[in-house]
Amino acid sequence: MSDIRNIVILTGAGISAESGLATFRGPDGLWEGHRVEDVCTPAALARDPVLVHRFYDARRAALENVAPNAAHDALARLDAAWAGELLIVTQNVDDLHERAGAARLLHMHGELQSALCTDCGMATRWSGPMGHGPECPGCGARALRPDIVFFGEMPYEMERIDRALSRADLFVSVGTSGAVYPAAGFVQTARHHGAETLELNLEPSAGSFWFGESRMGAASVLVPRWVDEILQA
Repeated sequence: MSDIRNIVILTGAGISAESGLATFRGPDGLWEGHRVEDVCTPAALARDPVLVHRFYDARRAALENVAPNAAHDALARLDAAWAGELLIVTQNVDDLHERAGAARLLHMHGELQSALCTDCGMATRWSGPMGHGPECPGCGARALRPDIVFFGEMPYEMERIDRALSRADLFVSVGTSGAVYPAAGFVQTARHHGAETLELNLEPSAGSFWFGESRMGAASVLVPRWVDEILQA
């Protein structure tokens, strides 16, 4: 690993599950008892804003009862120590990477603690409920929605992610299902550009066969062990 300088890390729900945050989508396909179509699409927000806001208000409140785990801490340690390029791309909408201290971080699916104004497009840090129709701090419109990338919407900063993948010497996927695109295709992009690829997951993902190496186990065990390896190489 001595020739590795640029690293891209993708994290998914599995890294936060050990902190006590339930993954949104369960084995039955439901998100916390709701169909995806009822809580995570633009049509759902237009049809039943009370339900959608109640869902995300509850998810936002749940952040107060959890803390980063050893996997988050290890990636923050890598971020602080790594001299080359590093980008942590997370599919998660929680703030556990930030609270662990990671700085070179990108939320491709948005953030629970951000509100987006559908009138002026301004994003605002947000910690409380949103369902009561508060005003946008920028334009005053009562048009705030969760700053979450709904199904059918384009994830954030895809050009920046593509640039990082094209330069990566190593791509690492942590706690992801490998079933949701475009993130599920990152390993193929990285391989195309010559990167080594590593999967750290509780069980093989849907795209496990694309990885040069797969290690199965809890993120809180695998990630600190891998970070120790790469920092000592």
